[in-house]
Amino acid sequence: MKVDILIGLQWGDEGKGKAIDVLTPTYDIVARFQGGPNAGHTLEFDSHKFILHTIPSGIFRENTKNVIGNGVIIDPYVLINKEIKSIDAYTDVKNKLFISLRSNLILPTHRLLDHANEHLLGDKKIGSTLKGIGPTYTDKISRKGIRVGDIFLSDFKNKYKALKQEHLRQIECLNFDYSEVKIEGLSFEDYESAWLDALEKLKVYNLVSTEYMINDALTNKKTVLAEGAQGTLLDIDFGTYPYVTSSTTVTAGACAGLGVGPSKIGKVFGLFKAYCTRVGEGIFPTELNDEMGDYLRDKGHEYGSTTLRPRRCGWIDLPLLKYASMVNGVTDLIMTKVDVFSELESIKMCTEYKIGGKLTKEIPFDLTHNIEPVYQSMKGWQRPLSPTTLPDNLAAYIKYVEDYLQQKIFLVSIGPDRKDNIIFE
Repeated sequence: MKVDILIGLQWGDEGKGKAIDVLTPTYDIVARFQGGPNAGHTLEFDSHKFILHTIPSGIFRENTKNVIGNGVIIDPYVLINKEIKSIDAYTDVKNKLFISLRSNLILPTHRLLDHANEHLLGDKKIGSTLKGIGPTYTDKISRKGIRVGDIFLSDFKNKYKALKQEHLRQIECLNFDYSEVKIEGLSFEDYESAWLDALEKLKVYNLVSTEYMINDALTNKKTVLAEGAQGTLLDIDFGTYPYVTSSTTVTAGACAGLGVGPSKIGKVFGLFKAYCTRVGEGIFPTELNDEMGDYLRDKGHEYGSTTLRPRRCGWIDLPLLKYASMVNGVTDLIMTKVDVFSELESIKMCTEYKIGGKLTKEIPFDLTHNIEPVYQSMKGWQRPLSPTTLPDNLAAYIKYVEDYLQQKIFLVSIGPDRKDNIIFE
């Protein structure tokens, strides 16, 4: 058996939560392999809306096990007091969720450091979610992070205290006053107390060596779906650097983030919106700072599920999409939010760039703001969509994207509910 992977091909927010939920019935295990509570995967069904940050999106399926892999970083407060608390009445989290002993913990001081670093950057800030992601991955790579398995060791308190003090010294050197900083609405002292309490509660869950669990499942012919967070264009290597996240969001990250070899990777589902959005700072060639941008934001409800920040919106960028498909080795495409276009007379798509007077379809190393997108216009379908109908103009739109990417789209999402899909055999 192979591990299939679902990857976002843009700057995140492509609809991974719904896509995973739709795909899950054919999988025994759904596993997150990178990122942390900076992710926000939204699921809607039976008149309920759920937003997951760390927990895999298969958690609501009855017979599916859900794994938080070693590549994920975990904030116990967010996981216990926000995520699990919000869904515990709807699903058996304690028996369905398995957490890697090798996952690194986001400490309260990691979140203070996040605030301090963004403050220091001023108008050059990255646009961090302020969830402590960057500082936690920094400690992980520096080989001084604290992992889930450490909480059972006799010297855990000393290890925690030492790292906390190191962080506070760093913050002092940055001349950052954190006395007014609120974390999840709490002062640092109150948040730290609640964090430690949540850490104790975490001990009753399935904390295991998930790399063995997943490889044993494959040996026993179980099906596994790896769930990516954020998106390819936020990848630490292949994204729009430096305005990226701190983890490997592409297909290769699933191997390191779950402990499976490259030979065990099967299908790669590439997910993208019919238009583009991004949250935070950084290059966005097709961004629309006009009424159409406002329309896409309002019609698509484009507000960050984690930060609630309004998303920047623009037309679809096919050169970036083809680049993302290439670096991920995508085998199957999923397009979302085409319903947002249902009232438009015409739709645009970027097919190439003009840089320095020259046309190109390649992504340049130097992603400056001097990129001029070149657009192709297509007619809209101007009618509501249903799973049983495919308007001719929508079929033409899909065909154009498929021909450009030289890949087939097998699923088109036409609404937020798990039933709102057009599936192509």
